[in-house]
Amino acid sequence: MSNQHDSISPELAEFAQSQPMFFVATAPAHGGQVNVSPKGLGGVAVLGPLEVAYLDLTGSGVETIAHVRENGRITLMFCAFKGKPNIVRFAGSGEVVRPGDDRFGELRAHFETDQRARSIIRIDVERVSDSCGYGVPLMEFKGDRRTLTAWAAAKTDEDLAEYHRTRNAVSVDGLPGV
Repeated sequence: MSNQHDSISPELAEFAQSQPMFFVATAPAHGGQVNVSPKGLGGVAVLGPLEVAYLDLTGSGVETIAHVRENGRITLMFCAFKGKPNIVRFAGSGEVVRPGDDRFGELRAHFETDQRARSIIRIDVERVSDSCGYGVPLMEFKGDRRTLTAWAAAKTDEDLAEYHRTRNAVSVDGLPGV
């Protein structure tokens, strides 16, 4: 049985922000493919008691952006892979903030990484919950993979814009992406 919370407490914020990996779940409004993506390399920022954001790095797919633009629904899930078992979920309504948007720089300042973000996903959290996490395995974090960051670092801004135009234009369900 999960516990509901009125807001993101300092303890839940610390837990979420300390996880090296979390999961993002979205889905199109009417059928189609449910998307669940692991995220890392920049983490999440708790911006307020009911507001979070994370860096959306360039990837081979664009499902999260497409789904959030279509219907806004999004859930972030954080699991304790070491220490006390715990699962924390933030569910709410998201928006895609792209470079060039006046708010991008302000949001970007909440992240201590030099990752080149395709966008920032900002979420108005409507449901905060935690549950036992007893079934989550104990695992050891050895470090971040550097393949994505090295790939992006080798690209010019024009190269990344072209990749976004050609490879991130639509989701697998045909919804508009970048």
